[in-house]
Amino acid sequence: MDLRKLKTLIDLVSESGISELEVTEGEGKVRIVKNAAPVYMQAPQQYMPQGQPQQAPQFGPASDAGAAAAPAAAPVAAAPEGHIVTSPMVGSFYRAPSPGAEPFVQVGDTVKEGQTICIIEAMKLLNEIESDKSGVVKEILCENGQAVEYGQPLFVIGE
Repeated sequence: MDLRKLKTLIDLVSESGISELEVTEGEGKVRIVKNAAPVYMQAPQQYMPQGQPQQAPQFGPASDAGAAAAPAAAPVAAAPEGHIVTSPMVGSFYRAPSPGAEPFVQVGDTVKEGQTICIIEAMKLLNEIESDKSGVVKEILCENGQAVEYGQPLFVIGE
């Protein structure tokens, strides 16, 4: 396909209401996409146990006195009891197979090993994530559409 035809196709797509055009001519294939939707990633968040105020860091001589008392007074955050299912990849977490569909699992549902419990979209590919343990879903640790990292906890499965 010559450059003039390509320029004409680009102009047609930009002036029309269509968002995507794919043309195959002989051995050549051209795909033009207008205004692909931007991908927004959610910034990582740090969660504090409920009821505990966040303290600003202190600097200087006064910080030494406070540092000795802080470890003894700070309660250890309780780790969720049960088996943790973690993300095997970086991507976007989805609880259902499509928008508006019922989620794969809810809190309180019984799951079997190998059962699909969520989808992680990575590089426009939808990857079904399966439970690696049988049990009851105790907690869902991610929001629908949330960006997740490799190894990030997704679910807590108990007995």
